[in-house]
Amino acid sequence: MGKHQFDFEITDAFFKEFEYSLVKKGRLDCRVELERQETMLILNFNISGTIDLACDRCLAEYPQQVNITEQQIAKFSDDEVIDDEDIITLTKNDYEIDLAGLIYEYINVARPFVTVCSQEGKTQYCDTEMLDRINKLSGNEEQNVEEADPRWDALKKIK
Repeated sequence: MGKHQFDFEITDAFFKEFEYSLVKKGRLDCRVELERQETMLILNFNISGTIDLACDRCLAEYPQQVNITEQQIAKFSDDEVIDDEDIITLTKNDYEIDLAGLIYEYINVARPFVTVCSQEGKTQYCDTEMLDRINKLSGNEEQNVEEADPRWDALKKIK
């Protein structure tokens, strides 16, 4: 009974254990405070560090800072199975709980939906060559203005 604290170091080897992981590399520290009560366990997670992501804009790999605080409850139950996805059900005979899946899930949920290395060209990680290529191939608005149909010029004067 009482509070217990566990510290884990999460490295690339952790992410290799999950076959189709969105995150492949990272260096994080995870502190889990387990409070054991008579009928339940309360798990408080504090995960902080960096995960390596690919920028959606320039495709450069950059470190993304994450700071995660989550709580999970595990209840002891002999016969009834609790149909609540927020609560883990344990039997009275269970003496260990695997936290790897929870930690993995918390890290992947903290991953930004749109990953960008920051403002274009303003960080050491941004691949400015790639951005220049994309802008060149995307057909800038300047080219579209030059190629405008002269028949529309008369309508523009009406404004």
